[in-house]
Amino acid sequence: MHSDDLKTIKKCLRKNPRAQRELYERYKRKWFMICLRYAQNKSEAEDILQEGLISVFNNLRQFDSRKASFPAWSNKVMVNAALQHIRKWKKLDFNDSIDDFENQLPDQEEIFDTIGAKELTLLIQKLPEGYKIVFNMYVVEGYMHKEIADILGISESTSKTQLLKAKKMLRNQLEKVLNY
Repeated sequence: MHSDDLKTIKKCLRKNPRAQRELYERYKRKWFMICLRYAQNKSEAEDILQEGLISVFNNLRQFDSRKASFPAWSNKVMVNAALQHIRKWKKLDFNDSIDDFENQLPDQEEIFDTIGAKELTLLIQKLPEGYKIVFNMYVVEGYMHKEIADILGISESTSKTQLLKAKKMLRNQLEKVLNY
């Protein structure tokens, strides 16, 4: 956490616009990358970021530095904003069960190491919504399948299936791009 975060947050709680701008400038890049991973494109990510910023500043009193760092707390707020946006504007389909997914992926993950963050983000954006959400929550944000299931209202096995299918689809896309 940035050493000035607590001072800046206290000023933000007093509705100081300069402090709000400072906090935004400090974290906008990280927050935007979170939004971009859940969005279909830059424009949608900007919409999600705007919704997330409103939520960060409206809920700043709930931030407790004894429970989490500000970056961790605010990142979670951004993920929740992204999920709310998706629920509001898109129909999510999580009908798959792990039992329906026979071609499980091998443990080889090297192919994911051959591509940069920007390229991977672009590929993630092209995933079907359910795959993208679970992939981001599990791989990028570090949620466990039980937490994902609870948040999304799906079973743990569906969460696992979505992740496996997302990885398989990403691997196939990467193989095409990299000519494997």
